Amino acid sequence: EVHDDSPIEEVRLTVPTTDNKDLPVLTLRTWVLGLSSCALLAFLSEFFMYRQNQIGLDSTLPQLGLLAVGRLMAATLPAKSLRIPWTGWKVSLNPGPFNIKEHALVMILASSGFSIPYASAVVPQMKVFYHREINPWAALLLIQTSQVMGYGFAGVFMKFLVDSPYMWWPATLVDVSTYRALHEVEVRQKGALTKIQFFAIVAVSSFAYYVVPNYFFPSITALSFACWIWKSSITAQQIGSGISGLGLGSIGLDWSTISMIGNPMANPAFATFNRLAGFILMLYVVTPLVYWRNVYNARRFPIFSPGTFDEAGGKYNISRVLDSKRFELDKSAYEEYSPLYMSAFLVVSYGFHFAALIATLVHVALYNGRSIWQQYKQASSSSSRSDDIHTRLMKNNYKSIPQSWFIVLLLMMLGLSILTVEGFGKQFQLPFVGILLACAMVFILLLPFGVLVATTGLVSLRSHRIN
Repeated sequence: EVHDDSPIEEVRLTVPTTDNKDLPVLTLRTWVLGLSSCALLAFLSEFFMYRQNQIGLDSTLPQLGLLAVGRLMAATLPAKSLRIPWTGWKVSLNPGPFNIKEHALVMILASSGFSIPYASAVVPQMKVFYHREINPWAALLLIQTSQVMGYGFAGVFMKFLVDSPYMWWPATLVDVSTYRALHEVEVRQKGALTKIQFFAIVAVSSFAYYVVPNYFFPSITALSFACWIWKSSITAQQIGSGISGLGLGSIGLDWSTISMIGNPMANPAFATFNRLAGFILMLYVVTPLVYWRNVYNARRFPIFSPGTFDEAGGKYNISRVLDSKRFELDKSAYEEYSPLYMSAFLVVSYGFHFAALIATLVHVALYNGRSIWQQYKQASSSSSRSDDIHTRLMKNNYKSIPQSWFIVLLLMMLGLSILTVEGFGKQFQLPFVGILLACAMVFILLLPFGVLVATTGLVSLRSHRIN
């Protein structure tokens, strides 16, 4: 029955309906491995971001590495307790085998170092492209307040995006399956493979295949036959190139190019096909029409480019339209120099993203509005209980963080962020009204976009950075 399990089939097949609340979780191993791996991964992510060919870190490698270190600590550390000075607390050096909950919590701490805060890009861009110095305390506060404010927003909407049984987060199920394969003892049936055996075969095979297009033969990342045949034709490059063109007739043998429309192993099929349809419409229908019909002189510029251009087709010289003293747009210089132009693909991409913004609001209101309203009524009533077995297990076995804590945290970070942009000589040139407007947009958009990701695993809106 749904009352005794999740209403989502994929969750029922992946997540167990039992929980051992006696397993140690907040152990010394958890804190040591979690905090150290978070710091290391944050450094590596930020370091690799500045490469011309950026290197993305995947969670699989630290997931396996932390498992090995955790089991090594469980096998070597002595089983004794240490008293924390000036407190009555004791901590065990070795509370037993490294268990699945410790592993999951360590990876939660570590994963916070994977993603690079958007605010951290402001400081180097100001230094490199505009040659302006920012107070280091102001830069630090900008990054910290924006990140912690996001944590507060997440807590405010937790009732809808986490407690609801219909918010099942497809990508998270992959992690659950991996943890179970690594920790649960499974008896191999005759003629079949265990989960850990299957995982090992796939890991070795994918690594062996990955080495070929990425290290030995990078040229097979995109095999553009049209470019080989018509080497000197610009049109052939625009149509057939798999890197700087439409890629018609181009074949990609690198998984990183194949999986750009989403991971078919983690996302539902309907979401992948829906995104594929939008991809085809944008790339093979609208972009060629805009370019070859020369809309806004599009043929003066590359069909694909993240850069900005002047009306002569050259790289846009931003220093010619900025007042170097006040760091503001000089309108007369802008009118004298040139309007700012973008490539056809970037213009169409922006248009589709704005359309996706409104489409997401409408879609969630039509398809998920009733369940959101029911979840709101359940959250408002202290006597109601969720039909999701996993939510009940969490509430029965673990004490929940009061939502008032998240609200207080959000308000504190809001006030601190306003002080940051208004203080330090107003170096960020953002009035406090801009902070309030940004928070208002988050309140409007976070729930529908959270529902979209929680039910499809896909994010329909991506940010573009123009240097």
